[in-house]
Amino acid sequence: MLVLWADDRSTNLGVRALAAGTAELAQRSWPGAEVVHLYYGSAVSPMPLGSWRRLVQARFDPRLPLRDWLADFDVAIDTRGGDSFADIYGRGRLLSQSLVAQLAVGAGTPVVLGPQTVGPFDSRRGRAMARWTLRHSAAVIARDAVSAQYAQRLGRPVDLLATDVVFALPRPAVERTRDVLLNVSGLLWTPNPHVDHLRYRETVLDLSRKLVASGRHVSLLAHVLDAAGPDNDVPAVREAATLLDDPDVAVLVPDDLTHVRELTASAQLVIGSRMHACLNALSTGTPAVPLAYSRKFAPLLADLGWAHTVDLRSSSAPVDEVLDVAQRPLSDDVAGVLHRADELLEPVTATLQAAGAPR
Repeated sequence: MLVLWADDRSTNLGVRALAAGTAELAQRSWPGAEVVHLYYGSAVSPMPLGSWRRLVQARFDPRLPLRDWLADFDVAIDTRGGDSFADIYGRGRLLSQSLVAQLAVGAGTPVVLGPQTVGPFDSRRGRAMARWTLRHSAAVIARDAVSAQYAQRLGRPVDLLATDVVFALPRPAVERTRDVLLNVSGLLWTPNPHVDHLRYRETVLDLSRKLVASGRHVSLLAHVLDAAGPDNDVPAVREAATLLDDPDVAVLVPDDLTHVRELTASAQLVIGSRMHACLNALSTGTPAVPLAYSRKFAPLLADLGWAHTVDLRSSSAPVDEVLDVAQRPLSDDVAGVLHRADELLEPVTATLQAAGAPR
């Protein structure tokens, strides 16, 4: 079976979590199934996926092998990177990912929209592409209630409301040897369409200083690893550490998904600007305070019973809000999240099995 748009080798550890969690759910549904991941630049792809014009051509030109290659799979689980089934990242990404789904459906391979955010779609073209994808999906699984409502408004009710696939991953058993991990986002550290990057920098630095002043030990965590692209947490983490000029503030750059989950499991608290930094924390039993920059955060966490999100887009005092949450006893809340996540993911297996089966 094929997993679309979740890369098990991505420098973005959130994308790796999607890949690993989706593969785990696939194995629960079809034990022993071979799982192939398809993402931009994947070596397994018979042709590049970045050009929507080439993807349109692949529908009609038999010399382009993508459609025949997709036909060899029994089922495709389309993850859309968790939150790319929307037009907030530009029309190009939505179009190319939607065209691959269309090619798979046209090749006779059932496509399931795996647990993910649905929307927002602010353009007429975006809504048209979304309606086509929803209508032709063998099953649609939302990871939050707002997404389920959004799909309903687009004319295709979801088949299942679940949660993020990261909660399907094994929970590492490590000692709690660290205090606060503060994930600094390279996406938000530089100019971006989500929040004022200068205010974000001030928030991160002020929060770090106040945590240290209150007696907490802070480690700055990268959740997107070093790479040539602009979406990279490592330079932001290192620059923040330099600006803080505090030898007691550590910099943590994990090796891989397993390592970052061990790091989050070792902490007393994670404060994360990347949603999957927070989800890796919660799914390993560690309280997390998300610094939200988009709609994907709060609905998913609220469905899990986690009411401790700080929205950078609307909060007038995000540092004070985080410090307030950091003082609360949260272990019982985390236990409730884990129990609720297990309940929400349990029916996913039956939904996947009903949508497609090995031939």
